[in-house]
Amino acid sequence: MPLLQNELWGDALQNWLLALLIVIAVIGALRLIEKTIVWRARALARRTQTHADDFVVDLVGRTQSWFLLVIAIYSGSLVLTLPLTAVTILERTVTIALFIQIAIWGQGVITFWVSHYKKQRLAEDANSVTILATLGLIGKLVLWLVILLLILDNLGVEVTSLIAGLGVSGIAVALAVQNILGDLFASLSIVLDKPFIIGDVITVGEFTGTVEKIGLKTTRVRNLSGELVIFSNTDLLTSRIRNFQTLRERRIVFSFGVLYETPPPQLAQVPQIVRDVIDAQQYTRFDRTHFTEFGASALMYEVVYFVLQPDMLTYRNTQHAINLALLEQFAAAGLEFAYPTQTVYVKGER
Repeated sequence: MPLLQNELWGDALQNWLLALLIVIAVIGALRLIEKTIVWRARALARRTQTHADDFVVDLVGRTQSWFLLVIAIYSGSLVLTLPLTAVTILERTVTIALFIQIAIWGQGVITFWVSHYKKQRLAEDANSVTILATLGLIGKLVLWLVILLLILDNLGVEVTSLIAGLGVSGIAVALAVQNILGDLFASLSIVLDKPFIIGDVITVGEFTGTVEKIGLKTTRVRNLSGELVIFSNTDLLTSRIRNFQTLRERRIVFSFGVLYETPPPQLAQVPQIVRDVIDAQQYTRFDRTHFTEFGASALMYEVVYFVLQPDMLTYRNTQHAINLALLEQFAAAGLEFAYPTQTVYVKGER
């Protein structure tokens, strides 16, 4: 047809119509692929309990319409004879659009991960959720910074010197805030490795208390005496931490001495008396009682038993009851506890 042979911007009108058809077809095909992926993922979600299908749906849903349009226009332009300048502009536009879409997908990955973790941990460890949300924000900023550098590089901007400058500046900043960065990464280690969580009773050095807050730089522990002890996260992870929250039972060891004048038959009764006293308690499991040594002023016995409840109050109440019962039973059996003695030498006058 003569009309379709007419030229428009250096190309036949029929080629422009073909390019338009390709644009429409590519948009339709990409939308169809997108809907098919979403439909299959949702169908899979009804049969499984995993979150992978939700992740796929969320990621596909972040595909931007303008990105599909740019891809379609570029596909249609392939049948046209365009000036070199127009081809260069179009190719760079596609590259920029692709990088931006990758950044949006990457941001979606970070958001989905943080949101999924938040649902799992919000009820039992709210502070870790806050920390990971902050780290997620930092991750997004780093992602967009990398994408920006890649876009500038593809636009012909010399980014090597820019990266070198950023590297030098980054080293200077890192040296200035190395303690803060150390605490930040330490807080991430605490959140991911979970040596303790909020509400755990821990001992660090001479301090024992309940964890009240895990922050980006510090962790706050309420000491048993009532004051708030604030630890740097870095110092905390380099210390030996005793976590009592996972304690299932307590192993208790204590000693006592009886008089040297005690007859051997009575000494032989001591282990059974101790066992009977411990077995009479509600939350105990007897392990052993042994005559261990000849002390300076007493015959020493060592007792080992377990308290089957982890809390300190139960242990203290149990030990209190055991001590009282031992005093009573020893008195009934004619046994006497030893007490420290001291020999005093008096130097006579000459």
